[in-house]
Amino acid sequence: MPADTPVLLVSDHVDGSVHALTVPEGAVVGRLSGRHLSEHAGFLALPGGRVACVDDRRGELLVLDPFAGKLVERAVPVAVPAEHLACDPSGRLLAVTTGLGENAEPWSDLLTVLDLATGDTARVRTRVGEPGVTVLGSDDPLVVLRHREPGELAVHRFADLLAAPPGCPLVTPHAVLPLPDDGHGDAQVPGTGDVFAATSEGVHRARRKGDVLVHEAVVPWESPARGWYLRLDTRRQALWSTLRGGDPDPLRWPEWTNQAWHHDLETGRTLHTELGPGLVFRLALARRHTAFTRIHPDGDELVLLCTDGTVRRIPLPALEGAPRRGGTPWEGVQRRAVAASPGSGWIAVSRGGHGEVHVVDAETGDEVTRLRPGTPLHHGGHMTLRGRDDGADGDPVGR
Repeated sequence: MPADTPVLLVSDHVDGSVHALTVPEGAVVGRLSGRHLSEHAGFLALPGGRVACVDDRRGELLVLDPFAGKLVERAVPVAVPAEHLACDPSGRLLAVTTGLGENAEPWSDLLTVLDLATGDTARVRTRVGEPGVTVLGSDDPLVVLRHREPGELAVHRFADLLAAPPGCPLVTPHAVLPLPDDGHGDAQVPGTGDVFAATSEGVHRARRKGDVLVHEAVVPWESPARGWYLRLDTRRQALWSTLRGGDPDPLRWPEWTNQAWHHDLETGRTLHTELGPGLVFRLALARRHTAFTRIHPDGDELVLLCTDGTVRRIPLPALEGAPRRGGTPWEGVQRRAVAASPGSGWIAVSRGGHGEVHVVDAETGDEVTRLRPGTPLHHGGHMTLRGRDDGADGDPVGR
């Protein structure tokens, strides 16, 4: 495999399979069965084209290296169900929080921390909930948990957590910074000590000062809608989100409004781009484009926002089992996942239930191939696209 060939990791978390395919050729370079990856915790980019993820059934964090010939580099026991996954900027120190899984209410308060260099790992108890997490690097690394109801950023010294005795002891934060109760979405900028959390008020910004965090100015959405997802753009030091507006009733999902939200961290400038009504969630960052998928009863599409300001809309084939009017977009329906690498111009979009992945050239908008990894890709599956040295590991939060 040429050194500059990107590899697409395709997970069917329901079927229990992972496939590693070259893009755009579709050559299989790795395959796992019996692995049910946490779709919510997602994939975490590590240096050298590696990826971390969590097997929710086996209770293991996996380090995958699609460029090494042997896909699984390491498997480390962690507490599950995995909610969020993050590492320090070096990619050495990792933290995994737990969420509700297939339960109606959050029930687990377990947090796992691990050092990939030494193999040391520890599990502790924090607060029941669905906490987000970031890991700030330095000589004294910090784990920052973003809690809800009551909202707060809870700061823990990584070394203290790793040194915890066995038995999953309850730990107390070293410091706490209050937040609104409805936080959802996390990011950090490596090297600056800046942490970001999305709330209904806007994006709350905190900066590390010694071993605590201090409030910075809130970045407003500048819209009546809000973002539930936050992502760092490693190409241009910016933040991205999708702002969802309209009646929050899930049965009204075809009427939800969606805007791409882009905030330049250097200039402070915020841009909004209308994406259209329906279901839009995660996004992906290619070399010159930001990709969104939009699901709607009147037709689905891939929306590409170029760095020159142009917008391209590419129709996608309909999904059998897609969300319908009068139903919710979450339960028992098929969806789409989207993946890209900041080092290439390829965009991958799944067709849930059909077992297909459309590979699109972002520069032309053409579908160049359609991959069929051999799994239904229930609920759209989950995907990530990595180049060996594509810079994606500059975002140390799982996606």
